[in-house]
Amino acid sequence: MNPRFAHDLRRGDGGIVAGADEAGRGCLAGPLVAAAVAFDYPSWTDADFAALDDLDDSKKLTRARREQVFAGVVVLAARVAVVSCSPASIDGRGLHVCNLHALDRTLALLGPVRGPVFVDGFPLRTSAVAHEALVGGDGLSAAVAAASIVAKVTRDRLMVALHARYPDYGFDRHVGYSCVEHRKAIVEHGVSEIHRMSFASVAYQQLGLDL
Repeated sequence: MNPRFAHDLRRGDGGIVAGADEAGRGCLAGPLVAAAVAFDYPSWTDADFAALDDLDDSKKLTRARREQVFAGVVVLAARVAVVSCSPASIDGRGLHVCNLHALDRTLALLGPVRGPVFVDGFPLRTSAVAHEALVGGDGLSAAVAAASIVAKVTRDRLMVALHARYPDYGFDRHVGYSCVEHRKAIVEHGVSEIHRMSFASVAYQQLGLDL
C-alpha cells in the first residue's frame, strides 16, 4: 500500500480524511488553481487502494500518468472542490494572499468533514475550517497528494485550452511556467492578457516593463 494511505488511515483513525493543495504558484502566466479532496476510507475496498497506488506529488508524475491518476481520484473521492484565482487577482491582491484564499475557499466548498483536514504547506490562519498544515503534505498524505493532482491537471487542461487563444507562447507545452521557450516568446511577442505582471521575470525586464 502507498505509505500516504497509511498516514491518512492512522491520523484519521480509519475514517474520512481531506486534503488541499495548489498548482501554478510559480507560473508567469495563467491562474493559480487550488483543490481539496475528501476520501471516505471506510467505504473503500482493497482494490480501491490498489487503484491509487501511484498517488504522488503531481510534479513527480508525467502528464499522462497524472491524467490516469486524476481519473481514479475523481471516481473514488467522496467530494472534490476546485477554486481558480485569475492573473489579475494575483497581481491586485498578491500571490500569497490569493493562494491562502483559494485553499481556504476549497475547504469551505468541500463542506464539513468528519475527520482530519490537511493543507499542504501553509496554515490558513483566518479559516473557519479546522485543519492542520503539513509541510511537504503531498509526500505524506494521500488526500493532499490527490488534491495536488486535481489542481495540477485542472490547471494544465485550462492552459492547453488557452493555447488556442494565445498560440504564440507555447502554453500547451509549458503551461505558463518560466522556461527558455516561454521567456523568448515574451521577448518576441510581448505579454498577453493572462501574464502575471507582478512577477519580476527577466523577460519582462528585457521589454523595459516597469514592474
